[in-house]
Amino acid sequence: MISRIDLRGSLPADLRDVLPRAELDVEAALEKVRPICEDVRHRGAAAVRELTARFDGVELETTRVPAEALARALEELDPAVRAALEESIRRARLVHRDQRRTDITTQVVPGGTVTERWVPVDRVGLYVPGGRAVYPSSVVMNVVPAQEAGVPSLAVTSPAQKEFGGLPHPTILAACALLGVEEVYAVGGAQAVAMFAYGTEECRPATMVTGPGNIWVAAAKRLLKGRIGIDSEAGPTEIAILADETADPVHVAADLISQAEHDVIAASVLVTTSVALADAVEKELPGQVAATRHSERITEALAGRQSGIVLVSDIDDGLKVVDAYAAEHLEIQTADARAVAARVRNAGAIFVGPYAPVSLGDYMAGSNHVLPTGGCACHSSGLSVQTFLRGIHVVDYTREALAGAAAHVCALADAEDLPAHGAAIRARFDWEVPA
Repeated sequence: MISRIDLRGSLPADLRDVLPRAELDVEAALEKVRPICEDVRHRGAAAVRELTARFDGVELETTRVPAEALARALEELDPAVRAALEESIRRARLVHRDQRRTDITTQVVPGGTVTERWVPVDRVGLYVPGGRAVYPSSVVMNVVPAQEAGVPSLAVTSPAQKEFGGLPHPTILAACALLGVEEVYAVGGAQAVAMFAYGTEECRPATMVTGPGNIWVAAAKRLLKGRIGIDSEAGPTEIAILADETADPVHVAADLISQAEHDVIAASVLVTTSVALADAVEKELPGQVAATRHSERITEALAGRQSGIVLVSDIDDGLKVVDAYAAEHLEIQTADARAVAARVRNAGAIFVGPYAPVSLGDYMAGSNHVLPTGGCACHSSGLSVQTFLRGIHVVDYTREALAGAAAHVCALADAEDLPAHGAAIRARFDWEVPA
């Protein structure tokens, strides 16, 4: 059901070449989404509605979800789901509120200061996936940090669903209502990203688009990056587990399965020092998979080239492997898990010990589950309040403070053969700044 890679002994020079990884050819998808985005650019809402009919089988009169549909969805929401969403929102607010930045003023010299101001983007479009599953949790993870950052205008979009009268899933609409989001659109795929990038008669353009989606969403983000800011190009979801002989194989198997449940190309990787644990997990998987609702999808994901069990000689080598893999989600199930977790350099989010599974982070830990995939955790972070803020330097110098720097500025300007830079300094003084 799941393959093995034996890296005991010596690790290869480039671990990325041998580790399991899902293949996502965003570049190839670019040429397919380009005409879609251009159509939206030139024809606006009419193009969005026609594309929604073509790809989702839904004929829309308007792309915007009516206010009464949001209210009705919240009114009809299962009380248990409402309570869970409210608690998820509460916990997420606690974590993200503490991420707020304060302006800092540094006195560089007497009379010369630089202040870093943190300013939210003007408007964001938040994408919430549809398809195989419904993700009200992604509404929470997108909206809460944007709200806590102080973004003055935000809109949510999610694919139109034929079975719900052309609206997004009612649980997504209810989550929007709980969060006070009034502007919601029934649009998915590349056309949704283009709608936010260019604007239509029904939707104002956004400054930034965030949220996970399929390959067409990722390709549209890549194509339109620059016109809009983006959080990341989300690829297939992934979990890596670094475990030793102290780990419970039942827990490890369950966590691998939980991530494989998302998609047939979801990645589930176990990195372990223990052959006995690897054997026990392999033995445990078939029974647990057979008991799940989505066993066929999970079986395909676990058997795919993107999943596997990696054997390593010791925890030091295991850390090298997981740092090279740079997983979206990384669980540490080892002796002294906190100390091991503290040594990890590359991961979207780290889950420490047997009682912090990825499922907790997906819904209720307070952390954000919109995380970098495909190894991007080695250079990128997950969604946070910081995603929606820009640092702007405010430079405030007196005449005396500028005079103290003038000779240095002119010397560097001359060194770079940019004499007009020096002239701009000299123009402010009655005396000659030394060349």
